[in-house]
Amino acid sequence: MKLSRDELKSLMKNKMMKAGLPEDQAETVSEVLTWSDERGYHSHGAVRVEYYSERIAKGGWTIDPKFNWEETGPCSAMFDGDNASGYVAAKMAMEKAMEMAKKNGIAVVGIKNIAHSGALGYYTEMAANNDLVAISFCQSDPMAVPYGGTEPYYGTNPISFAAPTADDRTVVFDMATTVQAWGKILDKRSRHLEIPSDWAVDEKGVPVTDPHLVNALVPIAGAKGYGLMMLVDVFSGVLLGVPFGKHVSSMYHDLSEGRGLGQMHIVMDPARFVGIEQFKKSMSQVCDELGEMSPAPGFDKVYYPGERAVMRREKAYATGGVDIADDVYEYLKSDDIHYNRYDHKNRFAD
Repeated sequence: MKLSRDELKSLMKNKMMKAGLPEDQAETVSEVLTWSDERGYHSHGAVRVEYYSERIAKGGWTIDPKFNWEETGPCSAMFDGDNASGYVAAKMAMEKAMEMAKKNGIAVVGIKNIAHSGALGYYTEMAANNDLVAISFCQSDPMAVPYGGTEPYYGTNPISFAAPTADDRTVVFDMATTVQAWGKILDKRSRHLEIPSDWAVDEKGVPVTDPHLVNALVPIAGAKGYGLMMLVDVFSGVLLGVPFGKHVSSMYHDLSEGRGLGQMHIVMDPARFVGIEQFKKSMSQVCDELGEMSPAPGFDKVYYPGERAVMRREKAYATGGVDIADDVYEYLKSDDIHYNRYDHKNRFAD
C-alpha cells in the first residue's frame, strides 16, 4: 500500500495517541518513523507502531515524564529520560547537545532510562543540519552471539554518524553491528519473505532463511563486528551506569515496565577545528570524488552514506507514496489499539 507522507504520519500518530501517548510526543515519534519509512528503512518505521502502542497502553512508557538534564562538565552531561519514549528523549538530548557543542566546541551527552529510540540517523542528521558533526551509539537487548560464542550476549547495538556538506547533501551513516538489524527480520516477517542465509542462526547455530526460526543474529565481519558491539555497549551502557550486555532488558519481556536503556550522542563543532566552511567544502569534495569513481562490476556508482536513502525517498513520492506492508496498513487504519502480540514473548516476539 502506497501512502502520502501526511497520511502515513497521521495514521501512526493517531494510533499512538489512541493508546495513550500525548499528542506532542506522538508527533515526535511519528515524524521519526516517517523519516525512516520514506527512506526505505522499513525496519524502523510503521512496522513498529503496534508494538509501541501495546507498550504505551500497558504502561511501559512514562507518558508524563520528568526529564532531568545534568551538566557534569563544560562539555559533558547526563539526560535522564524517566523511561519515556526514547524518540522524545533522544531528540531533546540532541537539541541540548547541539547547544553545548556550539558553545564549547564539543558535547558528550549520555542518555539513560529510555525506551526504544528508532533510527539513530535521524538524530545525527539533526546535528549535520546545524553545521555540526555527530556520532550516536545505542545499546539494545541481547540477540546476537559474540564471535566464537553460542549464546546471545550483545544486541544489534547500532552506530550512526552524520556530517554536513557545502551543498544540499548530507552524509548520514547508520548501521547495526549485526549483519542486519532485528527490525529487518521483522519487516521480512510482515511481508512474508525469507531472509538471506547470512543474517541469523537457529538454536544450533545453523544459518536460517525462515525469519520465524531465528534464534540469534550474527555480528558483521566476525571478530570486528563483535568488537564494535562491545564498543557501543561500553559507551551507551557501562559508562552510563545502566544495565549492559546480557543484562539489558528484553524488548518484549514485560510491556508494563520501563526498559532503562542507554544511548550516547557525541557532537562536535567543525568551527573549532578546520573551520566550518573548509570542512563542508572538503565533505562536498569527498562526495564528488566518490561519485566520480569508476564502479566495480555489478555496481552503477559509488554512493556516499545516506545518498541512496534520499533517492528512495524521492522515488517513493514520485511513484505514488511510501510503500507500507498491507498487514501493517490494515492495522494502522483499524480501530484496534493492538492485538496482544508482543507482551511476555521472547527476544524475537515468539
